[in-house]
Amino acid sequence: MNNELKKRSHAFDILCGICIIRMVTLHIMSFCGQDKQDWWLQVMQWSFFFMSFFFFKAGYFNKGTSAGSDLDYLRDRSKRLLVPYLMSGIIGAIVYFSFYYPLTDRYHKFVEPLEWSHVWMKSGFYGNSPIWFLFSFFTVYMMVRYIDKVKYLCWLTILFPAISYWAYKTGNNVPLSLGNVFIACYFFYLGRLWRWVMQRFSNRQVKTASWLMVAAFIVIGLTLPGTYNMSQNLFTGNPWMAVVNATLILCGLAGVLLTLNVPRIPLLCFIGEHSMVFFISHYPMLYFYKFTHLSFGRSIYGRTDDVLILLPVIFCLCAWLVPYIERVPWLSGRWPDQKCASVADAPRPD
Repeated sequence: MNNELKKRSHAFDILCGICIIRMVTLHIMSFCGQDKQDWWLQVMQWSFFFMSFFFFKAGYFNKGTSAGSDLDYLRDRSKRLLVPYLMSGIIGAIVYFSFYYPLTDRYHKFVEPLEWSHVWMKSGFYGNSPIWFLFSFFTVYMMVRYIDKVKYLCWLTILFPAISYWAYKTGNNVPLSLGNVFIACYFFYLGRLWRWVMQRFSNRQVKTASWLMVAAFIVIGLTLPGTYNMSQNLFTGNPWMAVVNATLILCGLAGVLLTLNVPRIPLLCFIGEHSMVFFISHYPMLYFYKFTHLSFGRSIYGRTDDVLILLPVIFCLCAWLVPYIERVPWLSGRWPDQKCASVADAPRPD
């Protein structure tokens, strides 16, 4: 199984591409006020695990974090994650606040609430809130660094979802939206564990176990539904089944796609391979579109036609920006001395 990982690496690009499509579509639906429709809520319920996939993927490809000094490790993670986080956040804020005076002049107040507490309670920027993910990712990598220093300490991460649940039950008052990093750390180590499993069992055994996990996910989803929203550290339904189901489907889907030797699907793999560009750039575009229309007295809320316009436009613009953004290290995280830095910061197998 281990010798076949290289040719089957398209599996993770496909899953990553699906995750980005889901995320961008969700934001477009939310901006246009279409995210409460029954059919869309069902889509979200059955795909809630996709944001957790990025942490799972990073753990799957991670071979350890103990090499080098702490300072070198901090510098490397900062260049890959913190610098793009800050720069894309600043760009989003510039787009967002450039409409402040035109909108307050027309409506006599700003069209969205602004709070000073956002500075220390949220890691997302006004104008680019989804980049909370990069800050949480950086934090998880720092946690993993020190967990790996103590032998067997990683097994305690099986309890980490309970800490995130406790943060949720107490009002999510953890600064910088970091209540989610504990369950994210669990998914990171889950990915590492699943790679160990796939290297030690036969292709047939992994395939069988993976299909059983997918089937169990469907059964539990129908009988004991529970979901987890990582961006808000929000549990709905049965919280423990949300964790169990995410575990089942992440391992199950990864195992199924890897053992099936899926070919490259151009569109999904392209988005997955360049996920950072789509991730950091789509939200400022949405605000530019929304605020431009509001400046002329037109709201896009409740407009299906704007959904149909934004879906192809946003994806095409992001795809067009790929070669330009990836040349800019402080946005893409692709520095000259590093091979890659995707949104999940997970190196592809050599």
